[in-house]
Amino acid sequence: MEKLTYTHNADAAAVIAQTYDTPPLAYVRSYGCQQNVNDGEKTRGVLMDIGYGLCDKPEDADLILFNTCAVREHAEQRVFGNVGALKGLKEKKRGLMIGLCGCMANQKHVVEKLRKSYPYVDLVFGVDGIDTLPQLIAQKLQKHKRVLMEPAQRPVIVENIPIRRESEFRAWLPIMYGCDNFCTYCIVPYVRGREKSRKPGDILSEFRGLVEAGYKEITLLGQNVNSYGKGLEEQVDFADLLNLLCTVPGDYQIRFMTSHPKDASHKLIDTIAAQPHLCKHLHLPVQCGSDELLKKMNRHYTIEQYLELIEYARKTVPGITFSSDIIVGFPGETEEDFQGTLELVKKVGYMQLFTFIYSKRNGTPAAKLPDPTTHAEKAARMDRLLKLQDSIAFPMIAAMAGQTVKVLVEAAGRTPGTLNGRLDNNLVVEFPAEESLIGQYANVRLTGSRAALLVGELAE
Repeated sequence: MEKLTYTHNADAAAVIAQTYDTPPLAYVRSYGCQQNVNDGEKTRGVLMDIGYGLCDKPEDADLILFNTCAVREHAEQRVFGNVGALKGLKEKKRGLMIGLCGCMANQKHVVEKLRKSYPYVDLVFGVDGIDTLPQLIAQKLQKHKRVLMEPAQRPVIVENIPIRRESEFRAWLPIMYGCDNFCTYCIVPYVRGREKSRKPGDILSEFRGLVEAGYKEITLLGQNVNSYGKGLEEQVDFADLLNLLCTVPGDYQIRFMTSHPKDASHKLIDTIAAQPHLCKHLHLPVQCGSDELLKKMNRHYTIEQYLELIEYARKTVPGITFSSDIIVGFPGETEEDFQGTLELVKKVGYMQLFTFIYSKRNGTPAAKLPDPTTHAEKAARMDRLLKLQDSIAFPMIAAMAGQTVKVLVEAAGRTPGTLNGRLDNNLVVEFPAEESLIGQYANVRLTGSRAALLVGELAE
């Protein structure tokens, strides 16, 4: 895999400086997954590197950039709606530049729609093009013509892209890009390309820098972190990488996502048990509880294999908790299939579930499957699933009362005078405290819960 290193584009910076009397402002909005959020942070970093300032309102901006998600139809429609709402602003504000990047921009039909129906969109580039943004902006400013890049895959990894992180204590750290799994419902491999793992030394260097800068929680990102290392010259897997990162001294914790069950190993679970820096929580997306549907989804594991992993983790990592993703209403899902999902949820006892009604993505194999189940039936199943999950999780959460736990204090709580802190198991606790604690660790005694939210007080 070819590796490139980002360098400051002095020519683009000069063009921007010549075009504007004062530093121009950019508004960047990211949709979708944590990888997209991290891409948005890099986009902001690149813009600042060439002379832009940042703003929080699109009406204040000289450049509005939407960093998009293509996983579900609703996300795409929301982006088109928000782009459409900018037409009036573009007419009022001479010189306003509007751009769209990310996963949607790596789909040909989206670029064509923007070309034909949204003539006021000036810039379009894909997920691999963040480092090229300076030259695209310079080209637009010099030639006064739209710059709409055709969807393309770049088989490269670009290191040292400037970044403007949203938090000063929580950080996203990609360890790989793309996906080789081709689950039949998922558009990601088509828009983000094939798997590309970063070199362990590059990841370690960035990780060490984050710890030295005081970051308390670092989340490793990849579409399937468990397949990390494939294609690298070094003989290294994900568990090896985790052990390497845990050699860095400091007061921090590591999370990771997403962890595909087909590649989750006993070695990984043993590593979670052995390393104090690793959160004792495993997000293991199962998608459904039917072997028949798992085959149609191209998931490459059975429910029996999945449950074996869960049981090994329970036996090996004391107190480990689990979360998962579930799709309701995959094409052809029967009531029997759905009952299998409900039974699985009962057996595992997830602390959290992230649930979605199937969203058809043109270009994926599942989009061609017959789908006789009505949306109303799918919505009714979703309601049953959520009620079951609440009946399992809420008592588990309530039973935590009386424990004293270490939490990372993240933000102000909903109740005035309170803060929110995140536990090792990814749950949130609300407790009275001063805002000066935000960004620090605190010991909190849990006193009760409100549904999925824990409540507590600072431990003496």
